[in-house]
Amino acid sequence: MQSPQTLSEAERRLAAAWAADCAERVLGIFESDRPGDDRPRNAIARARAYARCELQTAEEIRRRFADKGAAREAATPAAAAAARAAGQASAVCHMGAHALGAAGYATRAVQLAEPDRPEAATTEMKWQLAHMPAPLRDVLRTLPPVGENRSGPLGPGLLARGELGKIIRLLQARIAWPDTN
Repeated sequence: MQSPQTLSEAERRLAAAWAADCAERVLGIFESDRPGDDRPRNAIARARAYARCELQTAEEIRRRFADKGAAREAATPAAAAAARAAGQASAVCHMGAHALGAAGYATRAVQLAEPDRPEAATTEMKWQLAHMPAPLRDVLRTLPPVGENRSGPLGPGLLARGELGKIIRLLQARIAWPDTN
């Protein structure tokens, strides 16, 4: 039985491009923390190459843990969130729902990097939604709400908890009802 979080290959490629865009916006947060550590940059590059059909799904699924550890080695929570955004973007090849994880972690990275600017996270999410292609919006609307389906990244795990879970819930609500953006 297929997970309701599974998207077609074409849909995952579309999601990978947007997820890479989201992650790339916060890459500087990580790189200022760990200059010379190119693992998140490489993960984003692979997500983009996958989106352009330059990499095969099976090959990328095998490689998706290649950059593991960048978030754990970050000195700040904001840098760790930025690294996780890149990791989620590279994992879209496996399951398209990771695109929401990339966007969520990117928003969280901004939120953590700019604690004195509560509007920063809202501004980041508005950018993400404004740069989401309409066909991708339609696809992401089909995914189950975060925390409600155990068969993928949107299950009751890390993406569903705490502030990150709140961000992804809000993102999903704004995808479902775009006139609230």
